[in-house]
Amino acid sequence: MDKKKVAVPLVCHGHSRPVVDLFYSPITPDGFFLISASKDSTPMLRNGDTGDWIGTFEGHKGAVWSCCLDTNALRAASASADFSAKLWDALTGDVLHSFDHKHIVRACSFSEDTHYLLTGGFEKMLRIFDLNRPDAPPREFVDSPGSVRTVAWLHSDQTILSSCSDSGGVRLWDVRSGKIVHTLETKASVTSAEVSKDGRYITTADGSSVKFWDANHFGLVKSYEMPCNVESASLEPKFGDKFIAGGEDMWIRLFDFNTGEEIGINKGHHGPVHCVRFSPGGESYASGSEDGTIRIWQTMPLTLNLNQNQKEKENSVPNGPSTTKEVVNKPITAAEIGTKLEDLKLGKPTTTTK
Repeated sequence: MDKKKVAVPLVCHGHSRPVVDLFYSPITPDGFFLISASKDSTPMLRNGDTGDWIGTFEGHKGAVWSCCLDTNALRAASASADFSAKLWDALTGDVLHSFDHKHIVRACSFSEDTHYLLTGGFEKMLRIFDLNRPDAPPREFVDSPGSVRTVAWLHSDQTILSSCSDSGGVRLWDVRSGKIVHTLETKASVTSAEVSKDGRYITTADGSSVKFWDANHFGLVKSYEMPCNVESASLEPKFGDKFIAGGEDMWIRLFDFNTGEEIGINKGHHGPVHCVRFSPGGESYASGSEDGTIRIWQTMPLTLNLNQNQKEKENSVPNGPSTTKEVVNKPITAAEIGTKLEDLKLGKPTTTTK
């Protein structure tokens, strides 16, 4: 029970219903981006560093359960209860293609090479769409034992993982044969599955347990019991020495990867936490909740004089690059926010306001 500092988040308003999925892009020449899925049917794109709203993708007619960005953050994809998955231009917000399904689509994921889109849902099958030929029939993998909850690619797009809403375990599929080649056994259904940035680990959340699996040999590396049922977990991508988990108690907890010790706890949401994800550099992480907000937390909790700055940031802002007042002369900017000024093309902070 060392000193556990209280972190103050950036609060991102905009969704009118629960936020159920979050996805960070890799770092691009223009910075990195955060996309969110919500039951309000409108995925939103934000500056991943500041949380500033960039745009809203309009076109779905039902809850959006999953969302993702491709490697260059030029295209987005979403999976919806309106029986469709959509491909979007992330620069303009236009729909590039709508992929019809026969039931609710719960999960979607771009392949690493960005040529394919993987989907899964209540039809109990996986589909792979060729984005170079979007009108062509997809490949279908039909042996899923239940309705699909999560999907992801690994092994340079040679393997797919999926979990089910109504049964435990993570299935690993060989893309060439379309067959299940291994199952990672869990007692409860897996509500979150993430492949680490270096490709070494698969992080899963099932019931009140967070597990880490060897992504190449599929053995269980570590398993930690959480204080409550958790819906999502994420491993810090840069050093791999800590992880976060969020769930029904509305708190986001930070743990030491090697020991499982709780090293931080963040309170602020007013409903269960449905999704947590680390930013690509590991300097911050985001949480999405039943309360309709996204909160972005600094990995290393900041000190007192962030309180006033945070109050300014709680107000919704119309666009990413127009928030010079957020970068004020606080001592935390140099150490914690690093390249933010350069990414946003701002000059050095001044105090000329009256």
